[in-house]
Amino acid sequence: MTTLLIRNGRILDPASGRDDVADLLVANGKVAQIGPCLDARADITLDATGRLVVPGFIDMHVHLREPGREDKECIASGTRAAAAGGFTSVCPMPNTTPVCDSAQGLQFLASRAREIASVNIFPIAAVTKGQKGEEITEYGDLVYYGAVAFSDDGHPIMNAEVMRRALEYTSMFNVPVLDHCEDLNLSEEGQMRAGAMSQKLGLKGIPAAASSSQVARDIDLADYTGGHVHICHVADARSVDYIRTAKAKGVRVTAEATPHHLTLIDEALEGYDPNFKMSPPLGSEEDRLAVLEGLRDGTIDCIATDHAPHTDMEKDCVFAGAPNGVIGMETAFPILYTDLVLKGEISLELLVEAMSAAPARILNLSRGTLAVGADADIAVLDLDTEYVIDPSKFFSRSRNCPFAGRTVKGCSCATIVGGKLVFRDGRFVND
Repeated sequence: MTTLLIRNGRILDPASGRDDVADLLVANGKVAQIGPCLDARADITLDATGRLVVPGFIDMHVHLREPGREDKECIASGTRAAAAGGFTSVCPMPNTTPVCDSAQGLQFLASRAREIASVNIFPIAAVTKGQKGEEITEYGDLVYYGAVAFSDDGHPIMNAEVMRRALEYTSMFNVPVLDHCEDLNLSEEGQMRAGAMSQKLGLKGIPAAASSSQVARDIDLADYTGGHVHICHVADARSVDYIRTAKAKGVRVTAEATPHHLTLIDEALEGYDPNFKMSPPLGSEEDRLAVLEGLRDGTIDCIATDHAPHTDMEKDCVFAGAPNGVIGMETAFPILYTDLVLKGEISLELLVEAMSAAPARILNLSRGTLAVGADADIAVLDLDTEYVIDPSKFFSRSRNCPFAGRTVKGCSCATIVGGKLVFRDGRFVND
């Protein structure tokens, strides 16, 4: 296997507490040595002077759309978008066509990943058959065939008894339920967060309680069953409070926030641009600050993009008719680095930890660190070059990006997966 030497980069690895300028040698797909001025030769040498070397990011919440809607995204394009954003592992949600609720579905994903994926794929299986919220899937078989978690994301589990059983069964296999918390009776036909802005725009509002009430219910069920519930895309202040209180009590609850909910608010919808339409919807500045504080104090464990590609035709319509969802893997780090780190809202170490070691812990993955002996999943980042986000240059098949035209800093200049250099200076190595 090819050896690789990264010279003179700032190595930031929150999992091992490392932050210094050093060389890093990769051999046999593993981190072999780290230290200043290593006396080593390699097949490939990368000069990382002035650049940041971090564990490859892990996105535990993406939608790759294959099988069924390859016009929006496919495994090849989605994993290329991931690598271009510094991600070395992604976890695709099961809301494909057909739903990934069987061993055959997971075998298909594994086969396609071996053939065409640019990064690691750790699949998430459906909680219920067909994601209909009625009958739970065969958890034992699905874990055996590679499922690292279970979710009906995109389809909230309205039946509390079904959620209770799901948490009981998944606790037997020590895997989490990734929970899309939404009361459909409260959110039905809503277009954005209820409040002054929805009234101003004349759009039907969705109360924050549509999410927070389900968060409260499922935390109670996790407490009752001992199962691990992971709250997806937290977007309102009350949900943050519920999660914080539950953690203090020792409930097995973890949570994620998205780049868009950490940096945008409902005022962004003033132009009726469907690229700002998502579920849960953008909230108020108070909600954004609450989610940000949750990330700072550990209530929110990690950052996930909820990368949700849609075609131009689907999004190019009146706001009410557009589907929910935005893409995010190619913009996650630069947006968060520019809007949060450079403005002093969070530390660079916290951002890297929330995008690497934290999701690895939640999903029990042996990833998210640059310790010697670890799998060599690495991102090399340029923190200084300023550029404008241009969706036409994305590797994703879709363009539904809420950050188009933004000037940012922080881009991936090299991505290494399992010791293999896959992306370098804007191009894929095998292209």
